[in-house]
Amino acid sequence: MSKKPASNAPATEATEVTGATGVTGAGAAAAAALPGRLTAAAVLTALEGLALAGLGVYMLFVGIAGDPDSPQQAETGGVTLLALAALPLIAARGLRLGRRWSRGPALITQLMALPVAWTLWTTGGAMAAAAVGLALAAVAVVALLVNPTATEALGIGPGERTR
Repeated sequence: MSKKPASNAPATEATEVTGATGVTGAGAAAAAALPGRLTAAAVLTALEGLALAGLGVYMLFVGIAGDPDSPQQAETGGVTLLALAALPLIAARGLRLGRRWSRGPALITQLMALPVAWTLWTTGGAMAAAAVGLALAAVAVVALLVNPTATEALGIGPGERTR
């Protein structure tokens, strides 16, 4: 009579590897093999998502603990920004893991950022600096995501079949 392995996993299963990103198993190997352009796009997209989340938390805080002109409007704006922050954050995680679906939401985020940057630019003052930063980040991410190296790493291209 042979003894069963000590773990519940079959003997043929690979040992789980955890990378610096906290990704385990095959995801760590895929993340390590991604081109730098895709990683840079993921980082910029995540920074945009974090900025939106930060503004959302700030607006909620001002609406609840501060003295805004309209607390309801501040709270609603904060919740809206938190919900909008989910799209770039999820897209950034997908890009970092090399998921093919993540390119669409990341590009949509950048296309939505360009009119926002224009509005900030026309406001003038200190908002002009935010407009320049946002526009540069959006254009950079679009350029990184349409690059042939990035599209190939995501499995997108003219030679690929649709699944």
